[in-house]
Amino acid sequence: MTPTIGILGGGQLGLMLLQAAIDWNLRVHILDPDAEAPCHALCTQFVQGSLTDYETVYQFGQTVDVLTIEIERVNVDALEALEREGKRVFPQPAVIRTIQDKRLQKQFYRDHNLPTADFILTDNRADVTQHSDFLPAFHKLGRDGYDGRGVQRIASISDADKAFDAPGVLEKAVDFEKELAVIVARNEQGQVQTFPTVEMVFHPELNLVEYLFAPADVSDEINQQAQEIARQTADAFGIVGLLAVELFLDKAGNVLINEVAPRPHNSGHHTIRANVTSQFEQHWRAILNFPLGDTSAYQPAAMVNLLGEEGYTGPAVYEGLEALLSMPGVFPFFYGKALTKPYRKMGHITVMDADMEQLREKVALVKGSIRVIA
Repeated sequence: MTPTIGILGGGQLGLMLLQAAIDWNLRVHILDPDAEAPCHALCTQFVQGSLTDYETVYQFGQTVDVLTIEIERVNVDALEALEREGKRVFPQPAVIRTIQDKRLQKQFYRDHNLPTADFILTDNRADVTQHSDFLPAFHKLGRDGYDGRGVQRIASISDADKAFDAPGVLEKAVDFEKELAVIVARNEQGQVQTFPTVEMVFHPELNLVEYLFAPADVSDEINQQAQEIARQTADAFGIVGLLAVELFLDKAGNVLINEVAPRPHNSGHHTIRANVTSQFEQHWRAILNFPLGDTSAYQPAAMVNLLGEEGYTGPAVYEGLEALLSMPGVFPFFYGKALTKPYRKMGHITVMDADMEQLREKVALVKGSIRVIA
């Protein structure tokens, strides 16, 4: 019998999970607070409700055989109760609870001898002012930061007023050469499979991925280091599902964990077209305890995030689509969000080419050819 799977969250990650689920005729129920969430029209059953309300999450979980997430901000108490009652919840609630809180997450790396930047746990803004000798550093909210929100650079003590007056972590600024990511999958049998290491380029102000290249332009030694750290991290958590491991390559050649996400991730969107198995199919394989798929790349690829244009709010209009679709090896994915606003993630574009230099040229063309306006 085909299991009924529930996803907490119905945004773009849920949408791409649904697209992979359709190939396998999986029955997927979605819970999301937005009645017009991207998943609402494609899933087997859509439930509008809060992801952080205990009773809503608990009751939703009762209706499915396997429960998973596309966002970490969910009610873990409800997931733990469901797990105790025998419900299959992946990633496991204990993993989600640790990753939800950057303080717990950073301490986890330290406790498991996983390489990460030095850090100090802080309770409030006043705590930050006590560590002038630790600066420059980044102050991160312990909970509820995402897509660059909840992160402040504290260059010197004169910036201390920018710190959050809430529990957080003061993380030593890393003099890095590149930002890398490895997505790793692990099933219940403990089988582990990684995707090729990617190199991410972040928007200078928004602190979110602007575009990435796969594979990363790093030495074999650095690549192996990144791959091994991702495997070690997944095994340390004992996670069942996907784990996106974001990494710094510092100027001394060390690979350090920045942070992780226990779900499909922006750094793996290109895999839908560029790899034998996409990150979304791999997630299903992992949580349903199937053999993990081949992650080999067909050819070099890039992924460009398509953000809402600054100065436009309202019904989304994709300007330049015809020019984009005329380019060979260019594949747009739109997330079904009716309304655009500045810097909202509206879609992504996968770009492929056998030649790395031509790929970089294509990315520049793609970035200049399409805008999301209202």
